[in-house]
Amino acid sequence: MFRIRKIYDDLSQVNRTAIEQVVSIMRRQFPLITEGEIEKLPLQLHDPMKYQFRSILFVAEDAELRVKGFALLLHFTDLKFCYLDFISAAPGRTGGGIGGVLYERMREEAASLGVLGLFFECLPDEAALCRDPQTLKQNIARMRFYERYGVRPIINTLYDKPAKPDDDNAPFLMFDDLGTGRALKRAEARKIVTALLERKYAHLCAPEQIKEVAASFKDEPIKLRPFRYVKPELLAASAHKPRLSRPIALIVNSGHDIHHVRDRGYVEAPVRLPVILKEIEKTNLFRKLPPNKYSERFILAVHDKDYVDYLRHACESLAPGKSIYPAVFPVRNATRPPKDLPMRAGFYCIDTFTPLNKNAYLAAKGAVDCAMTGAEALLDGYHYAYALVRPPGHHAERRAFGGFCYFNSAAVAAEYLSRFGKVAVLDVDFHHGNGTQDIFYKRADVLTISIHGHPRDAYPYFNGFEDERGAEAGEGFNINYPLPEHVSVERYQKVLRQALKQISAFAPNYLVLSLGLDTAKGDPTGSWDLQAGDFHQNGMIIGALKLPTLIVQEGGYLTRTLGVNARQFLTGMWDGGPGQSSVNKSSKAEKRASLKPE
Repeated sequence: MFRIRKIYDDLSQVNRTAIEQVVSIMRRQFPLITEGEIEKLPLQLHDPMKYQFRSILFVAEDAELRVKGFALLLHFTDLKFCYLDFISAAPGRTGGGIGGVLYERMREEAASLGVLGLFFECLPDEAALCRDPQTLKQNIARMRFYERYGVRPIINTLYDKPAKPDDDNAPFLMFDDLGTGRALKRAEARKIVTALLERKYAHLCAPEQIKEVAASFKDEPIKLRPFRYVKPELLAASAHKPRLSRPIALIVNSGHDIHHVRDRGYVEAPVRLPVILKEIEKTNLFRKLPPNKYSERFILAVHDKDYVDYLRHACESLAPGKSIYPAVFPVRNATRPPKDLPMRAGFYCIDTFTPLNKNAYLAAKGAVDCAMTGAEALLDGYHYAYALVRPPGHHAERRAFGGFCYFNSAAVAAEYLSRFGKVAVLDVDFHHGNGTQDIFYKRADVLTISIHGHPRDAYPYFNGFEDERGAEAGEGFNINYPLPEHVSVERYQKVLRQALKQISAFAPNYLVLSLGLDTAKGDPTGSWDLQAGDFHQNGMIIGALKLPTLIVQEGGYLTRTLGVNARQFLTGMWDGGPGQSSVNKSSKAEKRASLKPE
């Protein structure tokens, strides 16, 4: 098993290790390329201005992060075309389907960028142009593979003319229309070929030669070689059109209801998840993924070991159906917590209304598993993943629970994603995400932003002030927007847009969204008046960031409107993000209807 992961830069150790493996594959699989070409790969990833194209690296890697293959896609943003520079399985990995999966992922990426087409070079499948029989056999196999997607060489040009009369194996220039059926115009082709030769092959091609090759594209429209290996009518039936966007990965904490506190006034009830699920399933935007099980070490990456051990042992010790609430808070002598587990609860808790019971640890661990599965889905290529979980998590600090929260699922996922790139966490719950702030307060690689009710009016009362900006390396990377007890939709959305500008300036690779729906009108824990249409608009505003986003459910307790508000917000995110990328002109409703769960 392997996944295809996009690598944005070489800043993290995980990415550097992956790039080292890619370089090793390049040296073994492409012996004719120069060492200089190989060594510039990391530079290409973070300096598109220098090379005048954006480089996007994809790796096929297994669970141990061993690279089994890679592809390097160049995006010429000014001329709106993509060029597949390299694609290769690791030595000894051919025949395992890696090359095919990588190519389909390249087509998917190119289609999402809205380009005219995907270009690449392929060695000739004609005996007159390739003298070695074994190489010719390999070239024919490649051409047969690409023809299944309607991809063929461009003909009647000088592009495949050997540089020297006795040169062998001069490559064809291939064109993939990405299933659109759109013909390539002569003027477009000339600009594309000129840019390709000037920016990528200037060290090999003289300016006069580039002009000559570009001018040789004379057909209108540009002609492709007739099919040799695939019957066109069968190709049309197969409809090899790249998937423009995947559905939203949906991961539900199905065992959440084991944590059912029946005490009067306890609003974090199991019914919250079914009412959301019932509404969002109407959209056909989701593909349900089973949650994977993860080691406790991922929780320990953000939570103190003593706290995690206490929570596990305390919950295990309680009788079924029994809850304990903190009653003693030993803040005056934190070095000597009570020995009795119920009494020690206050040593690790920030309030008096979040109980421990036999299943609190198990339900919270299940929520973390869902968030982690969602994070993995982003690494697998999903644009959005939604962890529909309870109990919530954003009030859980490094060594404390509270606000119905035990483990900070969003923070665990953000910590994991930070291994692969920069992460921004946006908390839109009515209550300040004090736990997320506490966990990342001294870090610069994870930006945390919270929009919430002012702590003078709203829980948790002691955190979420505007002057809490982070500390040490993290100074300036924690941002709070405390808003009044009553706020207009216009003001709220103005603040939201300001927060998103700060996220854009941070330029993260991933967004983790702590989705609280307790900002709704009538919610028993909030005082704001957002309604269904406002949630849809807020979702569109956030979706416009176009970032791979993990959405983790936090608060929201008015079950009468909770499901509708969740549906409106999530469809808004879709309409603002992937839903705007469709190549056809169908309505939003038609697009949703076509996205049946896989």
